Amino acid sequence: MSIYSLMLRRGVCISIRKPRKRSRLSIKKREEKLPTITQFPDTMLSIEKKGRDYEYHYVFDAKYRIDFALPGTSYGRNYHGIPGPMEEDINTMHRYRDSIVVNEQGPFERKAFGAYVLFPWDNEEIYQEHKLYKSIEAVNIGGLPFLPNATDIVEQLVERLIDKNPEELQREGILPRGTLSEWESTIEEKVLVVKVSDEADCRSSIQDKTFKMAAHLLNKNWQEATYIALYTTKEVEESNGITYYAKMKDVRIVGEKVWFEVETWKLLSNRIKPVGYGISNYVITGINHLLEAKELPELFMKSKEERTLWRILARLSDRVKYELDDYSLDCASSVESFRIMDMKLFLKEHDILVEQQDEVELRIPLRDLRERPSRVFKRLVGLMGNQ
Repeated sequence: MSIYSLMLRRGVCISIRKPRKRSRLSIKKREEKLPTITQFPDTMLSIEKKGRDYEYHYVFDAKYRIDFALPGTSYGRNYHGIPGPMEEDINTMHRYRDSIVVNEQGPFERKAFGAYVLFPWDNEEIYQEHKLYKSIEAVNIGGLPFLPNATDIVEQLVERLIDKNPEELQREGILPRGTLSEWESTIEEKVLVVKVSDEADCRSSIQDKTFKMAAHLLNKNWQEATYIALYTTKEVEESNGITYYAKMKDVRIVGEKVWFEVETWKLLSNRIKPVGYGISNYVITGINHLLEAKELPELFMKSKEERTLWRILARLSDRVKYELDDYSLDCASSVESFRIMDMKLFLKEHDILVEQQDEVELRIPLRDLRERPSRVFKRLVGLMGNQ
């Protein structure tokens, strides 16, 4: 089985665009216009995330050879007798990743975030102890066993890359020395989502590129925000929700009010619908989460587990519902349940409980959600297929 056919089987097709991401698979892609020489990796997976104007590239290069780590050889000693990819092929992956760069009216920047040798071996369980597999977690370069009867590890990696958000992909990339602190300072740009319940106030805010809010209503974390978004109530417009957002230009206190001056109000590609929820005063969310959301409760999700489960469910259906423990986002403390089709899912301390018709049909260890989300996806697909 080729990496191409596997990715097609996993739902990654050439240049398929989804609401939140686009994945493109290129075979024998020529990387030209490089400062050194043209590169010809076997397969390149390109992932574009909403809210980013660039792509994340991952090289998969099939090498039809293996070092069997025979006793008495240096490979056998270095890798504890576990067969794996040839070391010179791993060096080729370093060359691919480091040489595939892009120039965007400035210095060259690396655009290949990972590179992996595909080699013929079928004992995936033993290979997971190999140093050149563990190196993927450390530097995103390593080897992956890949045969028609051994595709699990490659499947898990591809699914993980597609499911991760831009921050997680960026965090796993290897950055040039000295850029990490600058990147960390900008990656989690926050958005202050404020309630607007007066039509005249809304109109003047948009026209004047300002927003005024009583200072006593702002009491936690609002200073961290670099963007502001307007949540309009039904008093403003019948089809209410979040439509406008803007980057803050200046913030000042005038009397008992805080004045926010913005650069330019922008329209979200899709209005974020309240679906029975609202905001009492304000909530804080991330800019990427704002750009991805379709419904107001999506902005609430705070834990990594909640967001991971939400991304899995979003792959199964574009009609995922959420139940919070309060109808105001700034008063809620947790997501009580997720709904998809006739399934209701609960995040408990150690498990995900999946109910159908008020009966628990499936219990999934929460550890799988953290460590192997692809396994959770498959089990849910299996449950849906049995309906």
